[in-house]
Amino acid sequence: MKKFNIRKVLDGLKEQASSSVSSGQSGAPENNLMHETLQSENFQLCKTVRHGFPYQPSSMAHDPVQKILAIGTQSGALRLFGRPGVECYCQHESGAAVISLQFLINEGALVSALADDSVHLWNLRQRRPAILHSLKFNRERITFVHLPFQSKWLYIGTEKGNIHIVNVESFTLSGYVIMWNKAIELSSKAHPGPVVHISDNPMDEGKLIIGYEAGIVVLWDLKSKKADYRYTYDEAIHSVAWHHEGKQFICSHSDGTLTIWNIKGQGKPFQTITPHGKQPKDGKKPEPCKPILKVEYKTTRLGDPFMILSGGLSYDTVGRRPCLTVMHGKSTAVLEMDYPIVDFLTLCETPYSNDFQEPYAVVVLLEKDLVVIDLAQNGYPIFENPYPLTIHESPVTCCEYFADCPVDLIPALYSVGSRQKRQGYSKKEWPISGGNWGLGTQSYPEIIITGHADGTVKFWDASAIMLQVLYKLKTAKVFEKSRNNKEDKQNTEIVDEDPFAIQIMAWCPESRMLCVAGVSANLIIYRFSKQEITTEVVQLLEVRLQYEVNDMESPPEGGGGGDRDLPTPGAASPSPQTTGPPTHPSTSSNSSDGVRDNVPCLKVRSTPLKQSSGYQVELVVQLVWVSGEPPQQITSLALNSSYGLIVFGNSNGLAVVDYLQKTVLLNLGTVELYGSNDPYQRQARSPRKARQPAGGLCDINEGSASEDRCKSPTSGKLSFSMLELCVFSTCVRVLYLSVLSSTVLLSVCPPRGANPLDHRDNSFSRSRSSSVTSIDKEAREAITSFHFCETFARKGDSAITPCLYVGTSLGTVLAVALNLPPAGEQRLLQPVIVLPSGTLARLKGSILRMAFLDNTGTFLPPAFETWYEPNAAGADSEERDKARKRRPVSVSPSTSQELQESQYAVVCSEKQAKVIALPSQNCIFKHSITETSFVLRADVVQMNIGNCVACFCANGHIMTLSLPGLRPLLDVNYLPLTDMRIARTFCFTNLGQAMYLTSPTEIQRITYSQETCENLQEMLGELFTPVETPEAPNRGFFKGLFGGGATSLDREELFGETQAGKASRGLAQHIPGPQGLEGMKGAASGVVADLARARIALDERGQKLGELDERTAAMLASADSFGKHAHDMMLKCKDKKWYQF
Repeated sequence: MKKFNIRKVLDGLKEQASSSVSSGQSGAPENNLMHETLQSENFQLCKTVRHGFPYQPSSMAHDPVQKILAIGTQSGALRLFGRPGVECYCQHESGAAVISLQFLINEGALVSALADDSVHLWNLRQRRPAILHSLKFNRERITFVHLPFQSKWLYIGTEKGNIHIVNVESFTLSGYVIMWNKAIELSSKAHPGPVVHISDNPMDEGKLIIGYEAGIVVLWDLKSKKADYRYTYDEAIHSVAWHHEGKQFICSHSDGTLTIWNIKGQGKPFQTITPHGKQPKDGKKPEPCKPILKVEYKTTRLGDPFMILSGGLSYDTVGRRPCLTVMHGKSTAVLEMDYPIVDFLTLCETPYSNDFQEPYAVVVLLEKDLVVIDLAQNGYPIFENPYPLTIHESPVTCCEYFADCPVDLIPALYSVGSRQKRQGYSKKEWPISGGNWGLGTQSYPEIIITGHADGTVKFWDASAIMLQVLYKLKTAKVFEKSRNNKEDKQNTEIVDEDPFAIQIMAWCPESRMLCVAGVSANLIIYRFSKQEITTEVVQLLEVRLQYEVNDMESPPEGGGGGDRDLPTPGAASPSPQTTGPPTHPSTSSNSSDGVRDNVPCLKVRSTPLKQSSGYQVELVVQLVWVSGEPPQQITSLALNSSYGLIVFGNSNGLAVVDYLQKTVLLNLGTVELYGSNDPYQRQARSPRKARQPAGGLCDINEGSASEDRCKSPTSGKLSFSMLELCVFSTCVRVLYLSVLSSTVLLSVCPPRGANPLDHRDNSFSRSRSSSVTSIDKEAREAITSFHFCETFARKGDSAITPCLYVGTSLGTVLAVALNLPPAGEQRLLQPVIVLPSGTLARLKGSILRMAFLDNTGTFLPPAFETWYEPNAAGADSEERDKARKRRPVSVSPSTSQELQESQYAVVCSEKQAKVIALPSQNCIFKHSITETSFVLRADVVQMNIGNCVACFCANGHIMTLSLPGLRPLLDVNYLPLTDMRIARTFCFTNLGQAMYLTSPTEIQRITYSQETCENLQEMLGELFTPVETPEAPNRGFFKGLFGGGATSLDREELFGETQAGKASRGLAQHIPGPQGLEGMKGAASGVVADLARARIALDERGQKLGELDERTAAMLASADSFGKHAHDMMLKCKDKKWYQF
């Protein structure tokens, strides 16, 4: 019998609904021509891996046998690190801060204590750790947790000063409790404060040392249930540490002192040390210092012990950075840190506390970094950190994600990036080396690019769910360093801080061309080269564009009616070719009323720029101030290496730049793109008296201006001293173009008013502000997206040509035709003709993404140029010339006359998506993505067996739509949008991958591919690996003979229910894990899986036998009760006659 699939029926209904769109042609024939291979069962959404530094860390723990590190955060997250490439992220549901972590050493388990007074047991023997048990305290607040090595009894100290004991196997409370009043008795009249430390004597497990915040330390005898000794100091205690022989311990105090105590000398400390205090000559007490927050006391077999502490600096060290102090013998090393210290741990050769520890490294957890210090080398160098923890080195401002890149790209970036590594690291291997890598099946290269607030751009290898930095580019080197004077401060007034911050990036992986747009209205174009060069003068291009409004209603149809003529090239006085290198002309000027004019926000450096191998500056484009108005920030950007063009837009218009000829091809306001077919009845915005800019600008009519700006002047042929234009159109536009020798200047300055991108974090509204009227909103139609392609420029065209498609904030898609000269030398000499050619479509909301399909539904990538070495010489130079003469193009569609349509344009806006047939420009499919929200990010992505549109909405939904039918395939309410960081950094890419910045320091990667979700378990690394526990230290003959070695304690007998009794019921509530025993069934591999499964089977069998035993006991008790009642009844009735009943 044939199976009935309801999902396919629903898909068919959706397909019919999507295709029933009013258009010139029926949707059904088109759908029959293009079979859609993607179905809803090909999609599934899940998180894959999280990279970066744990945001707001709060605690840390280390397993010395497994050699893995755990870090807890203030948001309840857990990050576990093994060898480079082995990482894991977990999250507590409550989201409370993690205040303490304790490994069950070499057991594959971890105990976490949270600020909401809950304790959790994590199973690390599976690839995705899960909680097995939880215990929630109701009446007391947890302040400290301690788990002795190879013990199953967990000590929990509370704010009231009491200590409770928990069995970590069953996660039940013991009846054994150490009450604070019994611990201190009459040694103090006041409450001793919260418990700040618990640890057992290394040589005697029956002795427990308890540190109270007020300055009291108690040595508690667990067997006799009383205090052996009490030690009192008049300063608050922050931490306590044992000497490994168990005869001394050390305390750190709030006045910056360390006190060393003999366990049998309870009167005064054996020694008092103030590491950073000034010692007075008269023998008085040294001046108080800052608190020593933590101290560790580690011994070595052949040398002096180590005392390692954080804090304790003198109060007079104002402005000094946080320090870690290492005291070894007579030497004291003060190691300055970049950020405040959260916690530190000393890594030792042995897990046993009763042996010489032999410390070899210190792991220091800072607020924004993780540092590991080598104690074995002179000078205490740090280890080179192999984890991707430097994502936030400067705040991330934008991201791009590329999957299935060219295979030679990652080696090329790694080659140039390896030369940027710092020197002076420890020569030893990274000490945190536990776990095993996953056996992933993904083999395609993936690259993540991050732009940062300080102007740096980082390239990351993201292949196989790992992350490794490849190359770092510093864009700020192109500009002069700002001086702290008022003039420079005025120039950068467009942004309050971080003037070099990266705002948008465009990258072509095949040609390796890179273009970055900064918040100071600047663009930098880079080429990739493996050779070092020195650039004498950075090529500079400035654009000046401003909309002015005259008092008149509109200019006359004929144009400007200016009283001066445009100087022709022949009339311009030629400037002689200078023998020295060209310099940047000073464009800064002031008008008569003192307003800034022709002033760029940043000043390009005028000295020679040494550029190492990697990305090297090709051209800088800047937007300048115009008559006191700052330039608008760039909102959209695109690059095409085959055409040699970049295009950028903002809230008022766009500019097309030829970076090969270093010229401006098109400089238009958005209104002018429509020509006479503008569908909107726009009115002049903010009318004011027109100002005449400085510099003697002249007026020309609109026609000649349009003709001139559509051609690319050749800088090699023309040499003007100055060419100044002033163009008046529907809104008066001032265009300033200066050509000097080989340096060309171009700038575009729209009026003030659009919200800069770096302030979007405060609002989702963008252009949706209620204070903006519809007329004003239409007048400020912004450019939101671009797409280069080879397609039909106009309706009814018979041949494809290079085009640029432009999307606006009002949902309009406009076409711009590109007429390119032949490749090779002609491309550098002949002009490029750029002509707007009309409107393609209109959608609801801003246009976010455009793409093209051929007549079979196959994705058509934009044309690109393959990479060549730009600084090659000799034979390599000939290869470069050959590569430049070839212009690779996109796959051209079939020219068969049977097919009426040859291409399909896919357009996605904030509200809907459309598929438009070309060249007829008929809409064949349309889908409304959302009515109540809006799309933040949309991409046309390639999956293994087809293409789709992926969308991320402001309401947190992630959706995919089929192509070309626009059938909904996936709709998951994944992530409520809490801040605009997610919206600004969310990226989809090919093969079902996506990412976003989940916190200022962490990248979260997700997948929406069913295939990747199924293989994810194998791709993840293993944290737990079977390792033999080191042997306990040998007690020696004499210690065994005279009892000098460590003594053990039967904690099971002492803390068990038989002797200690049951704990108070209302003290804590036991909460089983989300899946109980099922939580342990996470798939592990190899021997670990077999052991885990065997243990699970035994546990399940024991659980069932226990349940059976309980039922049997209940039945037996019921039978005994019944028998007793029957016997009583018999005794009561045996002497009675029948008539007495």
